[in-house]
Amino acid sequence: MSIALEHIEYIYMPKTPFERRALQDVSAVIEEGSFTAIAGHTGSGKSTLLQHLNGLLHPTKGRVLVDGVDLQPADKKARPAAKEARRKVGMVFQYPEQQLFEETVAADVAFGPRNLGCTEEETRQRVQEALQLVHLDYATYAKRSPFQLSGGQMRRVAIAGVLALRPKYLVLDEPTAGLDPRGREELIATIRQLHEKQGMTILFVSHNMDDIARLADHLLVLNQGRLVSDGTPREAFADETMLRAAGLRPPHVMTLVQELHAAGLPLQEDALTIDEAERAILAACQKGGKA
Repeated sequence: MSIALEHIEYIYMPKTPFERRALQDVSAVIEEGSFTAIAGHTGSGKSTLLQHLNGLLHPTKGRVLVDGVDLQPADKKARPAAKEARRKVGMVFQYPEQQLFEETVAADVAFGPRNLGCTEEETRQRVQEALQLVHLDYATYAKRSPFQLSGGQMRRVAIAGVLALRPKYLVLDEPTAGLDPRGREELIATIRQLHEKQGMTILFVSHNMDDIARLADHLLVLNQGRLVSDGTPREAFADETMLRAAGLRPPHVMTLVQELHAAGLPLQEDALTIDEAERAILAACQKGGKA
């Protein structure tokens, strides 16, 4: 199953002096089980595209299908199925901690399940499960105010609130923005585990190419509302012309390895992560020693 985008076009404030075309003929498939990143310069259409994935925005033209269900069906009889399909997609906006409002962590995470009509027992189970998924101990944090936590912990509480809805697809808009280095690494580890251990399909927007290189197996690049690359991160980062036109740079590790190669060290130039660069450097050194 998958999320399929079919020739999506979106126009803000159509037929007004402020009309702006944010997306133009975007088609892509996000396969179930994938870890998909979306990249592009500011204003390229990334956040607009995300909001189409669970029906917050409907395309001016084209269709969005979640597991084969059109999120904007013409037939009224199909609308209940579309509503259920939208619930499969959990959305975590940028700076989600700004949306925390309850007096305790448990109450905030419980808000979504209660609105779904879950019983108090099921709600409690979902809260415990969601907090465990983001590595916050229920006994320690449940009765604490979310506003007494660190920035990284607050963000994990906000993500837990979405996970308590038990989405099949988790969508995150710049999930590490504004966090200190420790908070970033803790959140990245949490997101990675949600994908690897829980089998959750992850979609995330990021300006950090290094994060994309070490996390994603699928990368969509947008430029002025158009999809200009759809493939693996390695394929995208090898296309310097496309990256430059989209206002992006390859990961720092890849740039370093290419500079070392240009300086005469016989390295594999497409190393994307620190681990890959380490192996490439060791292999080059061993080869040089034997020579």
